[in-house]
Amino acid sequence: MIALITGATSGIGRSCAKLFAKNNYNLIITGRRLERLNELKLELENTFNIKVTVLNFDIRNQAEVESALNLLSREERKIEVLINNAGLAAGLNNFQNGELSHWEQMIDTNVKGLIYVSKIVSNWMIEYNNGQIINVGSIAGKEVYANGNVYCATKHAVDALTKAMRIDLLPHAIRVGAVHPGMVETEFSLVRFEGDTERAKKVYEGLTPLNPDDVAETIFWMTSRPKHVNINDVIIMPSAQATSTVSIRK
Repeated sequence: MIALITGATSGIGRSCAKLFAKNNYNLIITGRRLERLNELKLELENTFNIKVTVLNFDIRNQAEVESALNLLSREERKIEVLINNAGLAAGLNNFQNGELSHWEQMIDTNVKGLIYVSKIVSNWMIEYNNGQIINVGSIAGKEVYANGNVYCATKHAVDALTKAMRIDLLPHAIRVGAVHPGMVETEFSLVRFEGDTERAKKVYEGLTPLNPDDVAETIFWMTSRPKHVNINDVIIMPSAQATSTVSIRK
């Protein structure tokens, strides 16, 4: 069994890599930070006696994506699970004051990057008439909140793409679903606020957010259902959070 996980260097992607390795999957892990990928490869291969292939590329760059994936051998292309996890938020400004560079970064990563990888891997799955794709969305793909504008738009696009992919890939026995988390304590807020640790910490103050393992366990559950079962859509939230903007803090 082989699982390909994008954005595996931290957070949900890293937790998915560990959980799938624990369950005897060989892995293809991707990301921009090569040192972290190599460290994770060494840890997982030594701990779980599985094979890990590292692909180091920027998912925003179509040529890099295609070049890296085309390095995989024919055996490695027999991917049973694709987890489109790579994604980010940049900035938290109202629309009229938003930064174009932030918007382009989110669109290129959250939407175009997912498309680049899925286009190639889905065709490999079609060849073998088998596979499952899990897209990591967000509660921001189900709601819109103040100053979320383009980030919310990208995650709404992930939600729409998931539904469209499910329809188009149905004749090829490829299952497609998505998981949409609320607050998860990862590097997400640190990236959004460009390394401002104090501002990032405040996002999770006074409540217990989800952790990456919570989401990874949900994803693994989705992929471990019998072949005749597809989990189309899961929204997973911390108990202290009702919507993207309504939560209880102590």
